[in-house]
Amino acid sequence: MTTTKNALVVRGGWDGHQPVETTELFIPYLRGNGFDVRVEEGPAVYADADYMAGVDLIIQCNTMTTIEKDEFEGLRAAVENGTGLAGWHGGIADSYRNNSDYLHLIGGQFACHPGKHADERTGGQSDNYVPYTVAMTPEGASHPITEGIGDFDLVTEQYWVLTDDYIDVLATTTQKVREWDPWHREVTSPAIWTRQWGKGRIFVATPGHHVDILEDTNVKTIIERGMLWASR
Repeated sequence: MTTTKNALVVRGGWDGHQPVETTELFIPYLRGNGFDVRVEEGPAVYADADYMAGVDLIIQCNTMTTIEKDEFEGLRAAVENGTGLAGWHGGIADSYRNNSDYLHLIGGQFACHPGKHADERTGGQSDNYVPYTVAMTPEGASHPITEGIGDFDLVTEQYWVLTDDYIDVLATTTQKVREWDPWHREVTSPAIWTRQWGKGRIFVATPGHHVDILEDTNVKTIIERGMLWASR
């Protein structure tokens, strides 16, 4: 007998990250893998303890917004009790800057995405699109999320993230030093990581600025696997 699982999609925040379009890309995949999917346009649902107790997986795509104390506490309690939490790009790694406990839960926070030389900028989002490599770690080579996927290249926002060492890094990206940059040595940041929190699993992928990046075969496969891995 097949048991239906419950997935909660929480989306919103900055429209530049296409929260509706990007989550709609993955909802059919979740349904095809036995999830009943509920969509909410903000984090208020996290405060509903009775509902959250039955959620197996949260997909969060909510950039540069805020979360109330009871909402965050509901989210954290759900993860600690076994609900999986997964997301990509700013939808999970730049969600609730007003809450340091949320940053602690996720294990990595967007700091910046160094862009093009000033002479190449036109004032649009593409000012921050640069070519970079997502490089697999030895752990990533054998992890079920990234197994069989080699290093790959993207042209999009390259996330420089601030992290702690209580994450399991599956892939990294290295920010080069360019003649106009103020830093003086290369900086390597996690690009894909997992985190165990209580009974719950957390999965984060920093690529995913727009639908076109999420449609990249490597990125899409990693996120699909990551969602299933994180689920209760």
